[in-house]
Amino acid sequence: MTAPRVRSRVGIYIGMLLALVIFVGPFLYAVLSSFKQPQELNGVVNDFLPQTLYTDNYSNLFESSNFPVYLLNSLVIAVVTTGISLVLAILAGYALARYKFVGNRVLLLSIVNMQMFPTVLMAVPLYQILRHLGMLNSQTGLILVNSTMALPFCIWMMRNYFLTVPIEIEEAALIDGCSRFTALWRVALPPALPGAAAAGAFCIVQVWDEFLYANTFIDSDERRTLSVGLNSLIGQYTTDWGQLLAGGVLMTIPVVVIFSFLQRYLTQIAGGGVKG
Repeated sequence: MTAPRVRSRVGIYIGMLLALVIFVGPFLYAVLSSFKQPQELNGVVNDFLPQTLYTDNYSNLFESSNFPVYLLNSLVIAVVTTGISLVLAILAGYALARYKFVGNRVLLLSIVNMQMFPTVLMAVPLYQILRHLGMLNSQTGLILVNSTMALPFCIWMMRNYFLTVPIEIEEAALIDGCSRFTALWRVALPPALPGAAAAGAFCIVQVWDEFLYANTFIDSDERRTLSVGLNSLIGQYTTDWGQLLAGGVLMTIPVVVIFSFLQRYLTQIAGGGVKG
């Protein structure tokens, strides 16, 4: 191996190591700090590693707060929102990819442009709509709001992936007696699964971390999501950093698990192209 190639490979490895430290370092520090005792977190002892494996931060989180309720609420809202968004995005994306009609391009651009609106700008109009519908302080209202915010990207992603599926195989399925829906489900959707995985991952992360709408539209403690519930641990004068760090670590685990399951689909996106 020549010297320039060796230097290039060493540079790549150094860059990968730096990226690993930058992205994994903060999470690793949070995990380690979640096992520290209060005096360590308050600056009395300044060690990177915890002196002992102090697990009371996790036990206190479940005993002195509604963390299990917050976790269940977030799971329900994230799963239902993702399911609704994916079903609607698959149907809309397929229609935009396969059917040519007047205003097709304008409609697609309008859907994509909806993603550009700041969430804070939509908070007041959405609040008024939910108030008139009687859906304030309800999971149903929050699911509908989150679905409308996730749909534009999901529709755009699915439409682009359906464009990569050759229309000839669908036409062959239709000739063999398949209905349009059966052709979509059995022929067009399997090759577009990487796009569905990417859309689902985007939707889950967006809903799981969402704070503004959950804090604005939900009033009662038993309906709060994880992001709002953990924020309530921050007091005006004191903050239990141990419980806050433990909650943050537990909140991150489902996202890591989901991405580990979707990894093979997401790598197909990185390795292939998408038509615009």
